[in-house]
Amino acid sequence: MDPHAAHAGFRFKDPAMDFVFGSLVLGSAVNHGCEIGEAFATAALIKDGDADSWRDQWLKTAALIEARGEKALAEGHTVSARDQFMRACYAYRAALPSMLPDDPRFGLATGKCRELLKRAGRLLAPELEYIEIPFDGTVLPGYFRKASAGDAPAPTLIMIGGAETFAEDQYFYIAPQAFDRGYNFLTVDLPGQGLMPLQDRFFTPGGIGASISAVADYALSRKDVDPKRLAVYGISSGGGFVPMAAERDGRFSAIVMNNCVVDAGAGVTKMAVATATPEAVKGWSSFSRVSNQLIAWRFGVDRNNLPGLVEANSGLRFDPARVAMPALILVAAGEYKSAEIERQNRLCLDCLASTRKTMVVTPAAEGAANHCVMENRSLMSQVVFDWLDVTFSPR
Repeated sequence: MDPHAAHAGFRFKDPAMDFVFGSLVLGSAVNHGCEIGEAFATAALIKDGDADSWRDQWLKTAALIEARGEKALAEGHTVSARDQFMRACYAYRAALPSMLPDDPRFGLATGKCRELLKRAGRLLAPELEYIEIPFDGTVLPGYFRKASAGDAPAPTLIMIGGAETFAEDQYFYIAPQAFDRGYNFLTVDLPGQGLMPLQDRFFTPGGIGASISAVADYALSRKDVDPKRLAVYGISSGGGFVPMAAERDGRFSAIVMNNCVVDAGAGVTKMAVATATPEAVKGWSSFSRVSNQLIAWRFGVDRNNLPGLVEANSGLRFDPARVAMPALILVAAGEYKSAEIERQNRLCLDCLASTRKTMVVTPAAEGAANHCVMENRSLMSQVVFDWLDVTFSPR
């Protein structure tokens, strides 16, 4: 089982690099995370599968876009500055899968990514607010943008990422579609995500549910959030994190999983990392090796012990029968070819307690085959928000 398999080829022969390029980078274009020309101009200079080459070229591109944004701002062109800062933010983010945390450029790129989105967010109306939610002696950093000016209660989407994500990713994944449909948007880094591992805050079964409940506390404290229309959407490993939280916290009006991860440990046993001895890892591309070592770091696992991810994920599971609110499951067509992914999603659909539940397999024929449907975010958002609109309708 390889969730990051590229079911459609984009640019690189290395599967890990091609997945990041096609799904994460090109997929963000609809939400102003990149321009297709910039992306391919950068890719043309990258050595296939080489982590250092990927890092260097994306950092160069990010700096060029950032400089263009600074010039626009200095000359009073705020819309141009906002758009350039958005893309520069995501270009710095694009560099991160190629760097381990002890690389000094990792700190540079993460700092630039966050600061540029904060600056761009202040140029939106209503602005994209940078927030910090208190949790367990620290804070969960993230973003909130209200659907419209004023304090009228609106439906709200809480967006939860997976095992490799930053809060900034979720903005470029779906936030503009939320605004277009009159939804507030809220996302944070959970323990294990973003830079939280630098504080020794890793993914743990207890921390995941409690931290998402802290996000709900924050949302429900706001006058502009309608408590009867509070949805939480999890992608990748977040497709397990969200129902883990919903199992213990009934305040969510609806949940969305893309796709559903009933038992993360069972899934990881089917992945390449489960048998990735140091000798085997030597045969991987440097990009694939670094990408997987970054995941190990987020679980507090020694990066030279990738099979340790099986045990680290073993407690990440939930009982669908204890999840009572309406639920939507999305599965990309390419992922659904995996027997284990099909098994877990079918199990979830069959056992969820609510009668208001459905599963949608997004079609490969419409370019919606890859992990989390990142390469067709318009189709993904249509499925999610049309379902939420019907679910939240008083009729």
